[in-house]
Amino acid sequence: MTTRWGLSSEDCYGVVRIVRRPKIRPSIPRCAAAALLAAGLALGAEVDSARLDRAVDEPENWLTYYGTYESWRYSPLDQINRSNIEQLRPLWAFESGVTDGGLQAAPLVVDGTMYVSTAWNHVFALDAATGEQIWRYDYPKPDQIPGTYGTWNRGVAVAYGLVFMGTLDNHVVALDRETGKEVWRVEVENSKQCGCNITAAPLVVKDLVITGVTGGDSAHRGYINAFDARTGRHRWRFWTIPGPGEPGHDTWAGDSWVYGGGSTWVTGTYDPELDLLYWAVGNPAADFYGGDREGDNLYTDSVVALDPDTGEIQWHYQQIPHDVWDYDTAYEMVLLDLEVDGVMRKTMLNPSKSGYVWLLDRQSGEFLGAWPLVESSNWIEGIDEQGRLIGRNEPPVGETSFVCPAIGGGRSWNHGAYSPQTGWFYSTGLEWCQTLTVRQEDPQEGLAFFGGEFEMAHPKSGKAHAHLSAYDPVTGERKWRIRHKYPLLASQLATAGGLVFSGDATGRFFALDASDGSELWSFRTGSGHRGSAIAYAVGGRQYIATPSGWGSALAGLTTQLWPEAEHFPSGSSIFVFALP
Repeated sequence: MTTRWGLSSEDCYGVVRIVRRPKIRPSIPRCAAAALLAAGLALGAEVDSARLDRAVDEPENWLTYYGTYESWRYSPLDQINRSNIEQLRPLWAFESGVTDGGLQAAPLVVDGTMYVSTAWNHVFALDAATGEQIWRYDYPKPDQIPGTYGTWNRGVAVAYGLVFMGTLDNHVVALDRETGKEVWRVEVENSKQCGCNITAAPLVVKDLVITGVTGGDSAHRGYINAFDARTGRHRWRFWTIPGPGEPGHDTWAGDSWVYGGGSTWVTGTYDPELDLLYWAVGNPAADFYGGDREGDNLYTDSVVALDPDTGEIQWHYQQIPHDVWDYDTAYEMVLLDLEVDGVMRKTMLNPSKSGYVWLLDRQSGEFLGAWPLVESSNWIEGIDEQGRLIGRNEPPVGETSFVCPAIGGGRSWNHGAYSPQTGWFYSTGLEWCQTLTVRQEDPQEGLAFFGGEFEMAHPKSGKAHAHLSAYDPVTGERKWRIRHKYPLLASQLATAGGLVFSGDATGRFFALDASDGSELWSFRTGSGHRGSAIAYAVGGRQYIATPSGWGSALAGLTTQLWPEAEHFPSGSSIFVFALP
């Protein structure tokens, strides 16, 4: 038989409306994956926890937000490769018509069907080979949403015959995967009161759908919630800011914990072998003024490991105690088995808004190292061998100071990629700064709570810019770098074809040689890139799909440094490419 690669062989919050995988290896044997497909084990079956645990064995699909729980954003497909990339052509495009906020999502592909969400919580099911629309879901437009966090949505999850999405008014909805009809909906917390909502893709673990929340820049107390995937019944809540009597509560002065921030606004991940759920937690509130919240402010700017069945914390690692720079530890956690100091370790690579990347032991939370993504950095002098911050440069209250990186971070939330072929981690970096004036501010529940004012600025060394680089994940040694004039705010995708895909603010979608960073191919999609490209296959043909649609609060800030960015066109399209 020929495969598709041509190879042979108990309490609820709100009202609910009801209407073992293999050890991570450095590479994926193609013949083993082909044999699995030939046996028909992966095709057409329900997406359940077993399939999600073994998503790495289904390279024709993109089953989870990051592709697999490892968060590599890597595809073992190699039909499209360095030798033929010049022949890559657009095959189809889908325009959602929802351009407000751009398109920041990562599409999913399950057995030939693509699922993608847009701003204002629309969901589309498309034929992944042709782009033909199968169904469309339109979430009722709320009469009011938290103004701080925009209209965008970054993705959905698929399991148990359902498609899950978090909403702008802080609900979770489940849709019938075949028809798009709503099956259940649950309110997590009243968004008008909390000033929070859900913009990240949910994560399905076992029989649970798990979501984070925004609110880190508001007077709000963050959390992670788990719901029964089939019914929507609430199963557990983990508060990222410990309350009275809980470990870590003493790291907050007075009642500052009540509105302490600690949002969980980027999708977490899961290790089935260790049975640990990982989530990265954002900044404390107020963002810049820390005078009313003396202490380390747990679990802000921390990675937390939870028991997925109960939500009980197993370990934590705090990167930035008492953050006064708004440097969230909110980004992806890349699960890698790496040799560190001569010993194989189960590690986790976590880039941060601070412009640093942390390497942790994912079994214990032990600090293994940290290295910088950017050169424009003056908030600390460095990080020592124990993970302690050296030479903290805390902005003084009532005075204007010059801080690098800027509020947009040394990198945005858009995710890096890891290739087992090269053993390198590919990530963007943002070289920009800000002037910051810190002010005391009293919290008002659900309203913005920054504790300061900022304005974007060029680094003192030259013009602000971005770069995409390849790094050794343990040492941070840079292998190559390419520079871009405008901020790079799209995710990277690495493939077994020796390629790295990404997109820029002007609408160029491009492919680089993973070994040296040389550009091999590009295509203009008409609008800038803010989302996450994926790779998949249908009927023996490999496809590359990318969202195209410039927008977001961060995109809006770019006009302070590049006035011409005001005229960058918005959009909301999916472009799909294949070989002739």
